[in-house]
Amino acid sequence: MNQSLSKVFCFISSLLIISCSSETERLSTNVFRYNESKGITSLDPAYARNLALIWPVSQIFNGLVQFSDSLTVEPSIAKRWSISPDGLTYTFYLRNDVYFHDSPVFKSGKGRRATAQDFVYSFGRILNPTTASPGMWVLSVLDKENPNYENGCYAPNDSTLVLKLKKPFPPFLGLLCMPYCYVVPHEAVSFYGKDFGHNPVGTGPFYLKLWRDGEKLVLRKNPNYFEVDELGNRLPYLEAVSISFIPDKQSEFLEFVNGKIDFLSGVNAASKDELLTRSGRLNPKYSDKVKMVTGPYLNTEYIGILIDSAKLPSNQRFLLDERVRKAIAMSFNKEKMMLYLRSNLGYPANGGFVPSGMPGFTDVNYGLAYNPLQAMQLLEQAGYSSKNALPEITVSTTDDYLDLFEYIQNQLSLVGIKLNIDVLPGAAYREM
Repeated sequence: MNQSLSKVFCFISSLLIISCSSETERLSTNVFRYNESKGITSLDPAYARNLALIWPVSQIFNGLVQFSDSLTVEPSIAKRWSISPDGLTYTFYLRNDVYFHDSPVFKSGKGRRATAQDFVYSFGRILNPTTASPGMWVLSVLDKENPNYENGCYAPNDSTLVLKLKKPFPPFLGLLCMPYCYVVPHEAVSFYGKDFGHNPVGTGPFYLKLWRDGEKLVLRKNPNYFEVDELGNRLPYLEAVSISFIPDKQSEFLEFVNGKIDFLSGVNAASKDELLTRSGRLNPKYSDKVKMVTGPYLNTEYIGILIDSAKLPSNQRFLLDERVRKAIAMSFNKEKMMLYLRSNLGYPANGGFVPSGMPGFTDVNYGLAYNPLQAMQLLEQAGYSSKNALPEITVSTTDDYLDLFEYIQNQLSLVGIKLNIDVLPGAAYREM
């Protein structure tokens, strides 16, 4: 959404649950199985805007660079790169052993080598308005007006790619790690057209083997993948990835408990109390079947408030007052919310928007901790009281967060703020 957001509250969630009950079966078949309850609409990296799409797309495609586990930028198809002293010119030197998956779009059905010109094409495709990629902004810093470059890109030979920026932009290298910047072959896009998202051809560790909408998606090992581990073993280790599409979270949980899927990312509210203790630890009854791994999820949940005065409806302009926004943030107890509604799977982001695990994270308190008395004082300073009540606020969310907003609704009512909850379908909300 192209609108300004004001932080009202945020917290970081982190949880990975791995099934151990089917360990023998999983190792024997060497297939990793997980469920995507939200469904997968496209495997075209141009539209990989949420985790449901990013996870499989990242197994099928590669970019110039990629993030390491510690979030440093490391080589991928580009084996090395240099940046000019003025920060405007990025030169990437590509590997010569990276090939697209075998596909009927190529001569004899054999995947050809990925070259620098493929990146020129792929970046131009993202920047083309007819593609309607939500990732256009990632490459907007490229100097598209330079006559010596094509959309700010130039390939002097198959193994060299030069990118020209309009102005220095230090985060640019990190942005190139995003799936929008993955390389695609022009032959496949031309051949499949709008159906390329259901017939992806990439350079990644897996290729698409089977996709039955609403039922199953299977990725198979790419035997020609270029990456190796530190011992020289060719990646990937797995033979396949199998993705199911069970929409009901309770049914998904039962499949996991019965060993039919291998992991859960996060725990739905319906199964949380069964799987976890109040303090967020694994229920001892599952200790022989399940392994729980926690760590920074690099995710911040927040309430977004539109503060663009040109777009805000006249009956909501009171939200432009910073005192009102602060009062909202200070009116509900985030510590208790995390404890009782999320079993401490996360914590209040009192130190700001940057999550733990990312550079820039700080424990400094921004002064928005729970303080209902001060919240009421701020409302009074803004001109609102029992005699002049603050207009009702409507917040839109999905059923995934309904319990949180019902808690917030109750807490806000205690300081005189009326909150109306508008529950939207998950898919519609996530595609905004």
